[in-house]
Amino acid sequence: MTTNAEQHPVVVGVDGSASALRAVRWAAHEAQRRHALLRLVHVCYLVPVRHPPQVAPPPAYHDAILMQGRHWLNQAAGTARTAVPDLALSTDLRDGITADVLVGESATAQLVVLGSRGLGGFTGLLVGSVAVALSAHSHCPVVVVRASTADRPPPEAGPVVVGVDGSTLSEAAVEFAFEAAAARKVPLLAVHTWVDVDMAGAWAALPRTIDWDRVEAEETRLLDNVLAGWVDKFPDVEVRRVVERDRPRRALLQHAADAQLVVVGSRGRSGLTGLGLGSVSQSLLRHAECPVVVVRREKRAPSERPDLTRGEVS
Repeated sequence: MTTNAEQHPVVVGVDGSASALRAVRWAAHEAQRRHALLRLVHVCYLVPVRHPPQVAPPPAYHDAILMQGRHWLNQAAGTARTAVPDLALSTDLRDGITADVLVGESATAQLVVLGSRGLGGFTGLLVGSVAVALSAHSHCPVVVVRASTADRPPPEAGPVVVGVDGSTLSEAAVEFAFEAAAARKVPLLAVHTWVDVDMAGAWAALPRTIDWDRVEAEETRLLDNVLAGWVDKFPDVEVRRVVERDRPRRALLQHAADAQLVVVGSRGRSGLTGLGLGSVSQSLLRHAECPVVVVRREKRAPSERPDLTRGEVS
């Protein structure tokens, strides 16, 4: 019989890299917090060349690719069990395009988790392909497990930081952030910026008659209104409000330096379909010093969403 935890697992993309193993460890602890199954997925691409037969890969090549994938999955399973010995987990070896497969996995997952680097070891390599594609099209939140350096594990101390701009996607990010802060028993830092222009040359073009104190007061009220219901729902979470006259990406990167998690929506107020993943999200995925969560608008029906308030997946 399929359990609720199996219906809504925490999914991790595994590729044999050290970065992926760090993501597995992070995801194992997150699955434990959520009472969820940890699902380890490795995607390999078996080249479907049939004609001319002279260029088709030999069967031994496919066998070697599959054997390597099974080895990486077993390695990842061992890493997860070392981190959380009693954790329920499963492994799956898939054939296809990594981003496409993981987007499909996201339809029933609570989270999809990735490392920030692939096997090539080039900074931003994974972020430039799989993570960006998945963050732009996933059906559930996507976590890219970043750290300050390639050799360090992701931070386990510090607050949860969330970017707030008053949009619908921002509301979804705020919900995720409150749940994450409550589960970790750490403060929530809600960051709202209200001038989305480059500071270097823009101030001269802005009217000198603007009452900046009044603008700041209005933006502070906006932040308070967004947080009001969530503060009542999570009374044990200490909320620290930050209202700054700055670009969102710069402010969030600054506060993420001391955080254990930073949460953003995948698009801001414009919501233009053709823009793909927003510039703020991309900046955080490439440069943040802690794991980054990108939250998209919920696509599943309410009956299909995991209920985290009961300590189980429904």
